Amino acid sequence: QVHLVESGGGLVQAGGSLSLSCAASGNIFRLNAMGWHRQAPGKQRELVADIANGSITNYADSVKGRFTISRDNAKKTVYLQMNSLKTEDTAVYYCHADVTNPFYSSTVNRYWGQGTQVTVSS
Repeated sequence: QVHLVESGGGLVQAGGSLSLSCAASGNIFRLNAMGWHRQAPGKQRELVADIANGSITNYADSVKGRFTISRDNAKKTVYLQMNSLKTEDTAVYYCHADVTNPFYSSTVNRYWGQGTQVTVSS
């Protein structure tokens, strides 16, 4: 079993910054892409950013230029630096990690963190 532990959420005023981290542990054969989704009240979960094992990144248009995703492979940790926060960024943020199945190499399992609340006040 793979576990993801998130930290760094909280309350911040608009224009401020927060840093999120998510560390993976457990039975990891091969750790592939990692990333972050978020879910605002009454809305579907949406991709915020992800990062491949080779550090190629992808961002939602709404966060480009404000958020930065990074990873530390040795620590099996993904980070999300959030700057210039807006009230629209208020959501529960969930990290994910894609792990190759050691017995079925064509299968990649996605694991999710428990979520951390980010609240941006006006």
